[in-house]
Amino acid sequence: MAKGRRGAGPTNSDTDELPKAKLSIANLKKSLRLFGYLGKHKWKFVLGMIFLVGSAGVGLIFPLKSGQMLGYLAEETKDVETVRVELMEIGGVLLGILLLQAAFSFGRVYLFAQVTENILKALRLDTFKRLIQMPMSFFSKSQVAELSSRMATDISVISDAFTINIAELIRQTIVGVGGLVILVMTSGPIAKWFLVIIPPLTIVSILFARKIRKFSKTYQEKIAESNVVVGEALTGISNVKTFTNEDYEINKYDKLANIIREFGLKYGIFRGLFFSFVMVFVFGSVFFILWQMLFALKVDKTLTPEAFGTFMMLSLFVAGSLGGLPEQIASLQRALGATDRVFELIDGTIEDIDLGSTTDAEKTKSGEIEFKNVSFNYPTRPDFVVLKDVSFKAQTGQTVALVGSSGSGKSTIASMISRFYDPINGEIIIDGKNSKEYSLTDLRKKIALVPQDVILFAGTIRDNIAYGRPNATEEEIAEAAKKANAYDFIESFPDKFTTLVGERGIQLSGGQRQRIAIARAVLKNPSILILDEATSSLDSESEHLVQEALEKLMVGRTSIVIAHRLSTIRNADKIVVLQKGVVLETGTHSELMKHEEGLYYKLNRMQFEMA
Repeated sequence: MAKGRRGAGPTNSDTDELPKAKLSIANLKKSLRLFGYLGKHKWKFVLGMIFLVGSAGVGLIFPLKSGQMLGYLAEETKDVETVRVELMEIGGVLLGILLLQAAFSFGRVYLFAQVTENILKALRLDTFKRLIQMPMSFFSKSQVAELSSRMATDISVISDAFTINIAELIRQTIVGVGGLVILVMTSGPIAKWFLVIIPPLTIVSILFARKIRKFSKTYQEKIAESNVVVGEALTGISNVKTFTNEDYEINKYDKLANIIREFGLKYGIFRGLFFSFVMVFVFGSVFFILWQMLFALKVDKTLTPEAFGTFMMLSLFVAGSLGGLPEQIASLQRALGATDRVFELIDGTIEDIDLGSTTDAEKTKSGEIEFKNVSFNYPTRPDFVVLKDVSFKAQTGQTVALVGSSGSGKSTIASMISRFYDPINGEIIIDGKNSKEYSLTDLRKKIALVPQDVILFAGTIRDNIAYGRPNATEEEIAEAAKKANAYDFIESFPDKFTTLVGERGIQLSGGQRQRIAIARAVLKNPSILILDEATSSLDSESEHLVQEALEKLMVGRTSIVIAHRLSTIRNADKIVVLQKGVVLETGTHSELMKHEEGLYYKLNRMQFEMA
């Protein structure tokens, strides 16, 4: 069975790590670009905003009416029957408010969900479409984990912003500010104490909580570091015991344990101070305001029972809304940062690829390759010359082997044939025409690659073979498998061509994966074939089967073979010997073996002696 995918979604720690953008006019304008993905769903967003404002507005009526109900706790002048009738009326109004607010809330959530999912679908597709068309120079300086994060975590944060954060920010602002205005209008003498005491306390509490969260995060990171030490020591326990390094590992863990203890003590002090602050100042302020209210109600007679109840309910709503605003603002800042990172990808430079092309590559004059004085260095290492004035020619149908020590430029030459990179100087001529004059789609349709480390896609064997030509028939796929010496082992599986290969093809052996890759290349029917150490990591039996399949595949095609095992390229039409990006020798095996001072001769002697 294929391995299940773990950690598919972003965690809270993932979103906490996201960079926050400032709530500036410029950043907000950038984020408005997201609304360009709405298309014909703009009216749903407008209607959802109307429902949101309606829900918040109706929500402000609730504490007024419920406060009026609480006022009856101190009511002594009205008879029981009057109170009963009035309470029933207020209860009916409250029920109506709740039902109206429920309808508004459902409409808002439903419409925002539709708007968000349409934006995210278009955004995901646009991001992936741009990402997969990026040039190889982009992938050489980017980490796959970071790119996956932009596709998963960043877009998830944007989703939360549209479905939760924007709505909550607007709702809490309306309730908080509107509630404060009503408080001042209805309970002026008491409201001044609320305005003087509660906002500063809220700010101090937020800052305190942020400091504690920062300590908690560091504390967890230190614990994670100690877990790494434990995991490494136990995973490599044979090495630990062989080198008698038990004491070394214990001391290493002890140092981390001491650091964890110090952070734990500081964390405990801050938590203790926070709880003390809450006990003394927060609860003290609440009781002080309550005391002022009761004094105004019972002694000064400046506060009516109804105003007392209204103030109680409004103050709870206002405090809750204002207290939640900082978290919503922080979430919105994370969403702005995530939006920036996603649009960096979407706005990146991509290759000029014809996504709609379904035609096969032109086969006339197919396969001739010539390097003319090609020099190259990777964009990430401009001072390091990889190829210097490289020249050689492969006639149509010839097999040209590239030989040399690691780092001599063999794989770079193969990459440049496919135009993953372009020369700094010189030309690469394909079929009499500069490779830059071809469209990338037409050029790459001429070429197939069989690498040393074959990566299969998690799916069926059939899907992986058909990757060479997705519109191939079942008969063509089966024929390609036969030519690749893969048909027999595929048919031996219970599910045959529908056998799942697992993640990266883990369910198949190295030789089987290699033959699937060859079948894929057979199906593509290229005019140029690149073999990058295609048999070097296989056992003798698998190597024989793969080599036999490769020989069938190479017939009638121009083949560029990268080889460390020189015995596999003795029959090549031409061997190009490279050293530090420079062509030292060119010729057949027999010609090069005549030069005892040459690099090829020395490499052959070295491999023979090692064997």
